[in-house]
Amino acid sequence: MNAVEIEQAVSELAEQPFDAAEFPYAFLMAFGNKDTTIKRLRTGASNKSDLGGVLQTNNIHLATCAPGDIAATLTALRDSPTTTRAKAKFILATDGIDLEAEDITTGETIACRYTDFPDHFGFFLPLAGISTVKQIRESAFDIRATSRLNRLYIELIKDNPDWGSAEKRHDMNHFMARLIFCFFAEDTDIFVSDNLFTATIDQMANRDGSNTHQVIGEIFRAMNTAIPKRAEAKLPRWADTFPYVNGGLFSGSTEAPRFSKIAQRYLSHIGSLDWTQINPDIFGSMIQAVADEEERSVLGMHYTSVPNILKVLNPLFLDDLRTELEAAGDNARRLSNLRARMAKIRVFDPACGSGNFLVIAYKEMRAIEYEINKRRGEPLRRTDIPLTNYRGIELRDFSAEIARLALIIAEYQCDVTYRGQKEALAEFLPLDAQNWITCGNALRLDWLSVCPPTGTGVKFQADDLFMSPLDQAQIDFANEGGETYICGNPPYLGSTWQSTEQKEDLQRIFDGRTKSWKSLDYVAGWFMKAADYGLHTPTVSAFVSTNSICQGQQVPILWPLIFKTGHEIAFAHTNFKWANLASHNAGVTVVIVGISNRAGHTRKLFSLTSDGETEVKESGFLNAYLINGANVIVEKRSKPLSSLAEMTFGSKPVDGGNLLFSSDEVSSLALTPEQRRKFIRPILGSEEFIAGKQRYCLWIKDAEAEQAKEIPAIGKRLEAVRAMRLASTKSATQKGAKWPHRFDERRQTGDEKVIAIAAISSENRDYLPCGPLPDGTIISNKLFALYDAPLWNMALIASRLHWVWIGTVCVRMRTDFSYSNTLGWNTFPVPKLTEKNRADLTAAAEGILLAREAHFPATIADLYDPEKMPANLRAAHDHNDEVLERIYIGRRFRNDTERLEKLFEMYTKMTTKVSV
Repeated sequence: MNAVEIEQAVSELAEQPFDAAEFPYAFLMAFGNKDTTIKRLRTGASNKSDLGGVLQTNNIHLATCAPGDIAATLTALRDSPTTTRAKAKFILATDGIDLEAEDITTGETIACRYTDFPDHFGFFLPLAGISTVKQIRESAFDIRATSRLNRLYIELIKDNPDWGSAEKRHDMNHFMARLIFCFFAEDTDIFVSDNLFTATIDQMANRDGSNTHQVIGEIFRAMNTAIPKRAEAKLPRWADTFPYVNGGLFSGSTEAPRFSKIAQRYLSHIGSLDWTQINPDIFGSMIQAVADEEERSVLGMHYTSVPNILKVLNPLFLDDLRTELEAAGDNARRLSNLRARMAKIRVFDPACGSGNFLVIAYKEMRAIEYEINKRRGEPLRRTDIPLTNYRGIELRDFSAEIARLALIIAEYQCDVTYRGQKEALAEFLPLDAQNWITCGNALRLDWLSVCPPTGTGVKFQADDLFMSPLDQAQIDFANEGGETYICGNPPYLGSTWQSTEQKEDLQRIFDGRTKSWKSLDYVAGWFMKAADYGLHTPTVSAFVSTNSICQGQQVPILWPLIFKTGHEIAFAHTNFKWANLASHNAGVTVVIVGISNRAGHTRKLFSLTSDGETEVKESGFLNAYLINGANVIVEKRSKPLSSLAEMTFGSKPVDGGNLLFSSDEVSSLALTPEQRRKFIRPILGSEEFIAGKQRYCLWIKDAEAEQAKEIPAIGKRLEAVRAMRLASTKSATQKGAKWPHRFDERRQTGDEKVIAIAAISSENRDYLPCGPLPDGTIISNKLFALYDAPLWNMALIASRLHWVWIGTVCVRMRTDFSYSNTLGWNTFPVPKLTEKNRADLTAAAEGILLAREAHFPATIADLYDPEKMPANLRAAHDHNDEVLERIYIGRRFRNDTERLEKLFEMYTKMTTKVSV
């Protein structure tokens, strides 16, 4: 269950009559426990409570009690030895009137009326295995509001199926945005009286909901009618009490979907929430999933934490503003100049979603501005920062509407915080009709028209702020001397997962610049558009991106084009997890890259330490691999740069599965021992090599092909290979039908000594899977191989130095390593080795193999599990690293950053002397 589903279940529990006997089980079911788990607790099989309550091991000890006995019951639960033995995280006691609970680990407690305990559902989320509790608890209101709006949305679509169609979807989304505004406005004094919207509907609508749509329509009509025109509009008296809102939010059709009795009940439930608690940067991200069927399964989980957003915004421009503020001290002139500078700063998110980057940027800048005003003795001064300086592009219309609404709410909340409720209300209505969020495809729109460069004026006129077409006329926007900062978290999408339309988007941007654009991630389009934008005005841009754009084959495709525009990498944040709030969600591994055509002399590289702290390293240059070093691009090489053995792929069958066998399939061939010895070989790919799986193949030498065909079971297989190859549309494959006994791409005789290297392996291992294979083993194209190579080559592959090089310069499959001989091995810089060096490395490799052998029959997967790696094997690898790294710098490297800096320094020097 996700957090929204849990909130709904807890709310429904609280609404039911209290049943002391059933409450503990119903409570646990609300947090996702299965029927079988509840059954075992009921029967006592797993319930170890000594107080007549329910004790779930590693989770909670809870009990119901007589009225007034909560404190004593909670103390008994806390002191119970079974609570300690079962390692319960929580204790809970309730009498159906009140409820109290305690987090035993932190000591945090809650005490509330029983009917109010759903407001604290986030407190108990560890019971459901959701570990990101702090963020959810802080946004508990936003999750509850999202949950209730979702229930209303689903009910309305069920009763009004036409409103769920493509033709009416925009109307439905627009209707939901209007509702959100009304709920917020009635709880924040924007409307003339508290609870005005909900109370009016409760009073004027029929209980069965039959006329609710008409009541809402009249309220919407009132909010779109200016006060001087009220008389001729002939509004009902009860609707005339609503203020004039304008701003396009209530313009156009006032039609509302029809309500059932259940839908009207949901509407009342939503109105009963305290909407003063709304957090626009969180709520917007959550609510955008309501209108998207594909995203509704993780409803409430689309929340990007403020600390993660600030990883982008702080180095982009906020840190600079804070530094200037600190330097200004109480100097009135310098403070005034900083305030004037801030008034002209534009923040542009060309993939803005529900606007969370823009909202956070706005709120942070308002906080800085307030400090300026306070120091100047003008704490109640009206803000000089216009919302129209916070611009965005969003593909989905509902998200675009929510982004505008989130910014409007953020502005109001900031005004209340910094100037007071009275001043905020006086200036809030009517809303401004200007449009600053554009709905459209960011990779096909002209960014210069959406966020014009400094010193130019354009005009957009929006008849309807929330329904503006792409060809809208332009609002006044002249910002001489201003700064533009581009930011966001665009869709990543590797080339394999891009739709036809998305590939066309990239083609429009990159066609004519590079022939290799099809290999780029979708996010590359935003980087290129940002660099092109910077050709017209000084700009700093920073995007969250999958780390693949700074690794492997994408680097030589994308980054030379970026650098050609005059942009350099101004700052970056190395790999970290960009997780959402879903239960057990691991998140995607991302980087943040900031580019600028005015980068300055100091570049900052941020990274997370092992204990989760942020480390900052300054240097004079950051290259495309996010390394402090020269702007070098590592490109594929056909031969090793250093004096290393040649590495190639294994052999590729192209056989329709007819040359490959499981153990049982080999037995079914009914071969004689001599035939089996001659024609059957073990074959390994990455999976078999790492996990120790057994697989076999037909391996027939040309001179023995006729003999093999005479064996019926083998002949049948070879005929199937021939037919499969002839049926291929590829001429090269058809040609291979002439020799069906061979692998189509055969790269070994079968008699060589082989050192194998996994093509795909997990980044969780500290070393790359590699090692010599038993004689006669065939390797597939899922492995790389060194044939008849000296063993000291393995010492290099098995080193931490090689691990960090491959992880940086080779492309990754998700977060897994994808090894490349041409991009990883052939480019690996190695110092000139003496005979002693080679002997020492050979001995180190032998030490690794001996340590592995001591744990036979453990597999590579077993041995290199980071949590279970044998001490002697780890020691062997440490010795190997010690030997190798002393060859490089005479000592061990301090960390991976130092390793990479040395490798890139060597690569730069070596490639200036050696022809690729």
